Amino acid sequence: QFSLSKMSLLAIFSLFFIFFFNLSLATNTIYNVQNFGAKSNGKIDSTKAFLSAWEAACASTSASTIYVPRGNYLIRNIYFNGQTCKSNDITIRIDGTLLAPYDYNVIGNEGSWIKFEKVNGVSIYGGIFDGQGASLWACKNSNKNCPKGTTALAFYNSNNIVINGVTVQNSQMFHILEDGCHNVMIQGVKVLSPGNSPNTDGIHVQSSLGVSIMNSSIGTGDDCISIGPGNSNLWIEGIACGPGHGISIGSLGWESQEQGVQNVTVKMVTFTNTENGVRVKTWARPSNGFVRNVLFQHNVQNPIIIDQNYCPNHEICPNQGSGVKISDVTYEDIHGTSATEIAVKLDCSKTNPCSGITLEDVNLSYKNGRAEASCVNAGGRASGFEEFSRCL
Repeated sequence: QFSLSKMSLLAIFSLFFIFFFNLSLATNTIYNVQNFGAKSNGKIDSTKAFLSAWEAACASTSASTIYVPRGNYLIRNIYFNGQTCKSNDITIRIDGTLLAPYDYNVIGNEGSWIKFEKVNGVSIYGGIFDGQGASLWACKNSNKNCPKGTTALAFYNSNNIVINGVTVQNSQMFHILEDGCHNVMIQGVKVLSPGNSPNTDGIHVQSSLGVSIMNSSIGTGDDCISIGPGNSNLWIEGIACGPGHGISIGSLGWESQEQGVQNVTVKMVTFTNTENGVRVKTWARPSNGFVRNVLFQHNVQNPIIIDQNYCPNHEICPNQGSGVKISDVTYEDIHGTSATEIAVKLDCSKTNPCSGITLEDVNLSYKNGRAEASCVNAGGRASGFEEFSRCL
């Protein structure tokens, strides 16, 4: 009797599962961009087709999916506005490649190639975003009069965003941008550009709360990840960085009234052929900004840098004391080989010195010997290595 009852319950449960699974599929409407006129030959402009698919998904009152089949889709600059969307659950699943126009003048002054603004609950899975930026980089490197360039994939003032398994490559400028966003998960992404491509930051985050960047590979001609003003609760873990300039907080402090950066964790990052490892950089001028409660942990890298006299190319250097207060920054379990003899360089503000800097289990070598440290206006503690202890 017990056996029959158990089997009956399992059968009933299975029927309910199948029913609700099919119901969930039925309520998730799929919008194939090809049904809206998109062409997969990489030659015919499919911008309007993508916008039409977005408008249909936006108007849906239930979950919806925009599907991009295999193939190459030419897209001019495109703006996905979520302000009037009824749906807060839109998935964009991409099996193909989105191509920016080869002629950089077509979108070079547009700011963003693919832009989302005021969207809620948008998830992007898979696909390749190819900015085709090589001709613009060549123009810039030859010192010609060129457009500034565009960011490849940008989110502004948006909430509950997922970017998973996406490849963004050859962007004219930044590859992925999060500005004014809350609750963002970037996971399993690849960012690919040559090491000599100018201003091609991999992922830039600013004025955002609760952004996580996980298990990703980033190689560019600039910072792998750059952290601008106004960020809080930022988690970075499992990143392979290189080539590029490393991971940077800043530059900060150009504005006198500027939001600070706090509660940042960077762990399990491998730096290969990068100019820096983890860096904090601020302009030497008055500012009310700050950097506090930062943890760099379990990283393999080259130099640790705090530079509060940041001035790229030594042009327009303010040569004042930085007003940005840096405090409670911990470097823990950092191992690797430095490309320079000075592996730890803490050049802090003369008017607002760094405080609460901790170096714990930091073991960086240079060639066949121990690397050295340089500290100016920095206070804190170091344990385990005499060179670093003398520094602080």
